[in-house]
This record gives sequence, structure tokens and C-alpha cells, in this order.
Amino acid sequence: MAVPDLDAEEQRVLGVLLEKQVTVPASYPLTLSSVRSGANQTSSRDPLSDYDEPTVEAVLRRLKDRQLVRIVWADKGRRTLKHHQLLSEVLGLDDAERALVTVLLLRGAQAPGELRTRTERLHPFADREAVERVLAGLAARPEPLVRELPRQRGQHDARWVHLLGDVALAEGPVSEAGPAVDRESVLASGGEERDRRVRASYDAVASAYSDSLLSELSSLPFETWLLDRVAAHADGGPVVEVGSGPGHVTAYLAEAGADASGWDLSPGMVEEARRRFPDGDYQVGDLRRLMRPVSGPGWSAVLAWYSLIHLAASELPDALGALTRPLMPGGWLVVALHAGSEVRHHGSWFDVDVDLDFVLHDRAEVVALVEAAGLTDVEWYHRGPVTARGETTERIYVIGRRPT
Repeated sequence: MAVPDLDAEEQRVLGVLLEKQVTVPASYPLTLSSVRSGANQTSSRDPLSDYDEPTVEAVLRRLKDRQLVRIVWADKGRRTLKHHQLLSEVLGLDDAERALVTVLLLRGAQAPGELRTRTERLHPFADREAVERVLAGLAARPEPLVRELPRQRGQHDARWVHLLGDVALAEGPVSEAGPAVDRESVLASGGEERDRRVRASYDAVASAYSDSLLSELSSLPFETWLLDRVAAHADGGPVVEVGSGPGHVTAYLAEAGADASGWDLSPGMVEEARRRFPDGDYQVGDLRRLMRPVSGPGWSAVLAWYSLIHLAASELPDALGALTRPLMPGGWLVVALHAGSEVRHHGSWFDVDVDLDFVLHDRAEVVALVEAAGLTDVEWYHRGPVTARGETTERIYVIGRRPT
């Protein structure tokens, strides 16, 4: 069968069926209502849609007539019509190819790094190069399924689109439409080199950074409310802050009754924390190698308090997994990040020369990754910048609980 030419509604509906078949297999095939809900959900969709039921029903009928959807009956309970996609069979897609086609159908043009992050629940790619190899294979077919778009000014990475129908692209100059953010650019020289620059930059600013942030919690009522909740939840149990910097957040938790300790990648920051809070427990450590506490079977809470802000998007799943595994049943993971769609480079910080990139992340994507890490009862909070403190970014805070 020739590669189908799908309109925007057909692309969205087939994308939903492909996605849900993998992510919610117990509910698949999907009812008409479920297809509509999946098409109109506000996360992992671009553009957003608001299809009514007759529209979705008409799309499913068209796809059935084109042998891209099969109608089946529910095998138990009420005799309800359900819908099963046939596109993956028609195109002969393996799991990796199918994951990329699914996300391209649902979210339009994307860079390989974005695709790796967004396909995490569909198929785990080892790295961005693995994504690029599969894209190249899809593009090299006798009837190509994807193509690479020309790189535009301001873009670090070229984007890819599917060839299963027209894809709406931003019109006009990049400065008006805004280039797609490449959160993978921080790995251009490799992860070890990025870690070295992060460590050296924080070592260089340790004293000035500590002076600036040491009393910040007194002017951040939301953050203190959240930290008080963490301490109450821990109820005296072990809590670790990874990326503890000058130690003030760890010290606040300890004063609130938690058995709190701090880890940081920067020896300079750990030295500052020990100097300023001599009764505290501060160690040099990499959050991606967090172990269980010596005092118990797991952490009551792990705080990644602005400690993931130098990681590429593709690194977040592994980092969140590393922070989740040593939690005790019922333990909390608390993540704080800058929100946005850019990578900000600092060549100077606190009047010191540094070489440091700050990655701003998408709230919906972070929440999805926390859920994908197996955490439940997920809460998230999104606040604007406190301009009186000179903040220039929005902030996101996500809490997830390890199931008991």
C-alpha cells in the first residue's frame, strides 16, 4: 500500500491510537470517547485541538474506509465499538520507527533530541544518535516517511517532519515564530566536558553565590511552605537535597525536623556549606549515583532543588530514575526547575568568568517524565518570577510519591 496522505484530523486520530496502544494497553482498542479525549488532551499535543464527537466519528469512518482503522467489539462488558489502528502494519514499522512516527504525528516538526525525550514512554532510545539512525532509515525508504527540514537561523539542530500529509510549519522570520529550542546543545562537547564546566563554574563562584542566596528563603513564602510540607512528610526520616549548593535549603529542612543531608557536584560549594552550617552533613556527590541512606531502607524525600538545570532534556529520564530508585515506599521526589523553552549561556556570573548553560524545561514534559519514572499522586506548581529579587524566569515545582 502506498504511503497514505492524511489530513490534520486523520494525523491526530491515528497518532492517538498509536500512542495509547503502547501507553495504556489495558484500555486499548479505544472507544470513540477515548479517541476524542486523546486528541484533545492539552499535554504532548501541538497544535492543541478541540474536536467534537461527530468530527472524530467522521474521521474514524474515513480511516476505516481507507483500511487504516479496524472496528472491533469490546471483548467484555457492554458491547461497545472500539477502534484499532492499522497504520503500523500498513507501513511495516518496528517499535523504534513507530515511536518516532507517533510523536511526529502528534507534535509536528521536532529535533532529534526532543524526539528522544518525547518517545521515552513509547520506546527507549539509548541516545540522540540512535534517534538519528532511525530517522535516516525512515527517510531512505523507497517511499520516505520522514524528511529533515533545513536548519533555520537560531536553531542548533535541524528538525524532522513526517511525510504522511501536510504539516503546518511556523511562517515568517525565526525572530517572530521563535526557533525550536535545542536542549541537547549542552552536550555538544560531551557529558563529561559539560560536567567539568559545571563543577568549575560553581567552584569559581561558590563564595559570592553563597552570600547571595543564603537568606533567600525569607522572601520566598511558597518555597518555605513547600519545604515545610517535605519536612512534615519525612516526619524525622532521612531527606537528601541533591545539588545542595551553599546548604541553606538543607539547613532549613534540618531545622524543621528532618534528618537532612546535602550532596553537591561542586567541592567548592560543599566547602561553603560546611563552613556556614558546621552542624550539617554535606558531601560531594553526583545525583545520578545517589545511594540509599545508611540510616534506613530508603529516603523519605529526595529534593532536586534546581539541580537538574544544566542537564539536556534527553538526560532527565535517567536522572529522575536515579533519584526515584533510592526512595522508600511512600517517599517523595521534589523537583524544582526553571520553566521555559530556551538554553541560556552565562560567560560571567557574580562578576566571575564562567562557562555555564542553563536549560529551561517545559512543565508538561517534566510532569510526564516524573510519572514515567513510576511516581504517583503527582502535584505540580508553576509560578512567575519574583521581580523584586531580580528573577527573570518562571519556576516549576513537581512532587511525586513512590508507590507503597
